Amino acid sequence: MKNQNPNSADEDSPRTWGRRQFLAAGATMLAAPLLSGVTVRAQSRETGAPAAAASPSSTPLGSGNGPYPTQGMAGYSETGPLELMKFQRRALGPKDVAIKIHYCGVCHSDIHTIHGDWGKIQYPQIVGHEIAGEVVAIGSSVSKFDAGSRVGVGTMVNSCRHCPECLRGAENYCENGNTQTYASKDRDGTITQGGYSKFIVVDEDFVLRIPDSIDLSEAGPMLCAGITCYSPLRHWSVAPGKKVAVLGLGGLGHLAAQLATAMGAQVTVITTSPDKTKDAHRFGAKDVLINQPGVDFSKYKRAFDFILDTIPYQHDLDKFIPTLKRDATLCRVGVGKLTTPNEYGQMTTVLSRTSLAGSNTGGIRETQEMLDFCAIQKIKPQITKISLNGIDEAWSKVVAKKARYRFVIDMKA
Repeated sequence: MKNQNPNSADEDSPRTWGRRQFLAAGATMLAAPLLSGVTVRAQSRETGAPAAAASPSSTPLGSGNGPYPTQGMAGYSETGPLELMKFQRRALGPKDVAIKIHYCGVCHSDIHTIHGDWGKIQYPQIVGHEIAGEVVAIGSSVSKFDAGSRVGVGTMVNSCRHCPECLRGAENYCENGNTQTYASKDRDGTITQGGYSKFIVVDEDFVLRIPDSIDLSEAGPMLCAGITCYSPLRHWSVAPGKKVAVLGLGGLGHLAAQLATAMGAQVTVITTSPDKTKDAHRFGAKDVLINQPGVDFSKYKRAFDFILDTIPYQHDLDKFIPTLKRDATLCRVGVGKLTTPNEYGQMTTVLSRTSLAGSNTGGIRETQEMLDFCAIQKIKPQITKISLNGIDEAWSKVVAKKARYRFVIDMKA
């Protein structure tokens, strides 16, 4: 056991429909065929030897105003197993919400972060940004939630609130850098600790309402994987009559196929795994292309209005960009090791005036919109529940492409 005390306007993108029209149309379609400069408080790696800190609340976990003692599974190095760590969540501020975490999804980003694939971080670090739980206490000025509210927390817990991006509801693109749910500098100078834990305190403006029709165990993956796919599909106006290709059928891809189908698109899934063909059709794909050496892509030349690339590994973009129609876009959302960049030929985009783009999750308002859309459309991730002690094994399966399709930590298991 280890112990530590770490202490709007609409988004301006091309939209075919307004947000309310889009959600209303969804009901109709249902019936139709990281980190230099970050400080960490003193810690002890000896069992039962907590570091000096403010005295925790004497009230039981989740009651009173905190600080709240809790525990989670932390990485202490790039290669070692995760280990249980005791620490504290901050006391409630006026706009803070205290959340008992029931479930947290396992995202490939968690693995990349701990393994140092996206740069150096400070250890120990608890990851996890697909959080679903229940409000147990609220600050004095909280107006959006009450005790007992079903809520979620995604990839960020704060932003500057005043830059043009934040003011238009795109906190994910905050010009001054948003505060990520984990491995990010918090307002008190400590690093944020994520959802592989049993309790969290978050500003209400960065908390999402989980619709009643969504099972709480299935909500978490939507707050990263779901919004990561939903935002670019909306931005590039995916709608009835569009032909969309989804590259990769993993945690992101299986939600992307469902979302694009629900938006009315004709979806083709491109995967390296033949055993996923039936699943791809079950998630809404009309066609499935197995991407293996020697496969003939010629019949797909200029076939797609949009391609969403969810693959987090280095791969040949020159194979896929020519399948775009003129002026169409391939958007990358799968991000792997920074040391293995994807490349494409100089003539690849020139010949058909195609574009290569990227997209980064979504703002809070858009994430809530996504949750409401998924509730209407009955879209949900396919999950496998695990315990806190099962994370290391789950990570190995994610890296080996054996996840079907999202592991979710059940804090009660």
